Amino acid sequence: MAKRLYRSRKDSVIAGVCGGLAEYFGWDPTLVRVGYVLLSVLSAAFPGLLVYVICWIIIPVRGR
Repeated sequence: MAKRLYRSRKDSVIAGVCGGLAEYFGWDPTLVRVGYVLLSVLSAAFPGLLVYVICWIIIPVRGR
């Protein structure tokens, strides 16, 4: 069975994007969130909010 990326319902803070990425890769959701925030804040070339909103729209929720 192929692995699929879904937004998380159980590890959801805003939309479940970081929680879903953490479930997909088997990482801790808190570390994914901290890494995402650090990457967004420290990098002028990484438009974090825009990427998050796009992922929110594109990545489906499990069970839909």
